[in-house]
Amino acid sequence: MGLIRDVKVLTGGRDWRGRSRTPRSAAAHEPPEPPREFPTGWARTQVAQAARRALQRGVLTPLTWSQTRPEVQGRERLDALKGPVVFVANHSSHLDTPLILGSIPQHLQKRVAVGAAADYFFDARWRAAVTALVFNAFPVERHRSRRLRSLAPYLLAKGWSLLLFPEGTRSEDGWMSPLRLGAAHLCVTQGVPIVPIALRGTYAAMPRGRNWPIPGRARVVVRYGTPLHPAEGEGARAFNVRVGDSITQLWSEEDLGWYGSLRAQARGELALPSGQQFPASSWRRTWESTRPLVDRAPRRAWRPPSS
Repeated sequence: MGLIRDVKVLTGGRDWRGRSRTPRSAAAHEPPEPPREFPTGWARTQVAQAARRALQRGVLTPLTWSQTRPEVQGRERLDALKGPVVFVANHSSHLDTPLILGSIPQHLQKRVAVGAAADYFFDARWRAAVTALVFNAFPVERHRSRRLRSLAPYLLAKGWSLLLFPEGTRSEDGWMSPLRLGAAHLCVTQGVPIVPIALRGTYAAMPRGRNWPIPGRARVVVRYGTPLHPAEGEGARAFNVRVGDSITQLWSEEDLGWYGSLRAQARGELALPSGQQFPASSWRRTWESTRPLVDRAPRRAWRPPSS
């Protein structure tokens, strides 16, 4: 029986290890199979929404706040805002999404879907399922190689707000890269506003390559800007410039203060914080971006004795 089996394997074009005996160069070309899109509609059902609220409020947000010291600014600018909107932020850490979801006002946070990289978060079914459930994530194609159908317009039409990171990936050195046009084009075509967000200190707290925040509860800042509405006749490129300028101004508030950043922007002195002011080498940019944020809370010079 064993001999007969071996003969069948060999006559079938395979060697004794089961490998093809035909060189790859001589094999007929077979086009790659199109990627199968991971379904995420189930993550927006009522049962999944209830489970997600319990996970975020009971686990994710308390855990993030226990490992860092978040400072949220400008949230009052969103009090009168009604969805759907598109939240746009710089991206340098896996802490970014939990910090934003944990600080968005509740009337907006209940219906937020997060755009996540299809080739990273949706490459394995278990990771895709966890990401979809915990963050209400949907796949975003960032390399244009798999041509996945974009769910963003559909979700906006259904009343869901979106959280997008238009840089396309996390920063490798803590500084920003130019914003891609996708989010701006989406808002111009769908007629929805963008809420700019600047995150500071997240790279120092949990840089790329780490799976857990650095010990010590680093101070991180989440700054919400004034919602930006596409002007009549404004194109995606012009709108994208406005969004980038707003995030740049919010970023500089940490160093110059609110009034100082506005004056610097009016004088044309602000530029996208790309770290180009440290051109000597990449390690210098990384070293500068990992500086811990200065604690702005006033310290009491004298503390009364406890009774």
